[in-house]
Amino acid sequence: MTAKTAAQMVAEARAAIENLTPDQVEAELAHGALLIDVREDGECAQCAIPGALHIVRGMLEFRADPASPMHQPGLDPNRRVILHCASGGRSALCAVTLRQLGYTRVAHLDGGMQAWLAAGKPTTKS
Repeated sequence: MTAKTAAQMVAEARAAIENLTPDQVEAELAHGALLIDVREDGECAQCAIPGALHIVRGMLEFRADPASPMHQPGLDPNRRVILHCASGGRSALCAVTLRQLGYTRVAHLDGGMQAWLAAGKPTTKS
């Protein structure tokens, strides 16, 4: 097996998933989509997207799997789920992971929190 770099893995993930702009994410949130912030606690403490559910990347599989004893109520493979991180790399990888868990309506915020802030979208302190 040939090893891949993290950048290659992120590029492959982005090519395989739905990449949304901040405007598209904002519109989807207005129609009931669930936004999951996969950043670390310290990142979220600085600012967050209002209404986002915080699940650190390392716990996503356990929180998203309905068969897991750590399943997070509200996470449903049939619900529209959008992921975000700081710049879009971790959330792209997480979107692929959720698809492997059977989530069919998953996307991510391309550019992450950086793109959200650059677009002047609302934030809150966690």
